[in-house]
Amino acid sequence: MSIPKISHYLGMPFFTLLLLSLLGVPRVILHDLNIIEEGSLVNSIFVFVPIIIWIAYIVWRDVKKPFLSLLLIGFFYGIFLAIVHQLLWGMAFDEPIQLGGNLSDLPQTTANLIVRIFAFFNSITTGIVIGIIIGTVGSLVNVIKKRLEGK
Repeated sequence: MSIPKISHYLGMPFFTLLLLSLLGVPRVILHDLNIIEEGSLVNSIFVFVPIIIWIAYIVWRDVKKPFLSLLLIGFFYGIFLAIVHQLLWGMAFDEPIQLGGNLSDLPQTTANLIVRIFAFFNSITTGIVIGIIIGTVGSLVNVIKKRLEGK
């Protein structure tokens, strides 16, 4: 009895999932460095081209588990998003974060730690949500493609 490769479970090779998810990282870096602005045409290109490539790759390669594969791409993208945000934190924010309400009396280091932890998990959640959305779209495109091909 042979043990199936991890790509059998993931729908595609793990390394490919990581490489595809890295396509979204340049936008994060450029945004955190204030080189591109949200809402600009350049930003939109950096947002949508990786997503189009992710879906196109899944459809072109006829990946057996398109939803799972795209969900994982989104998840890994979220991890890279979180790491880049943490590394470029000082570039993205000119002044220290100040919490309000009952948390306004916390020492700055504690407030900064709280915000960074929430930002980290928010980035991962963002990646997962993106993965769910593109996973759904990619699965639908895959179904449509197979019906048009008569499979």
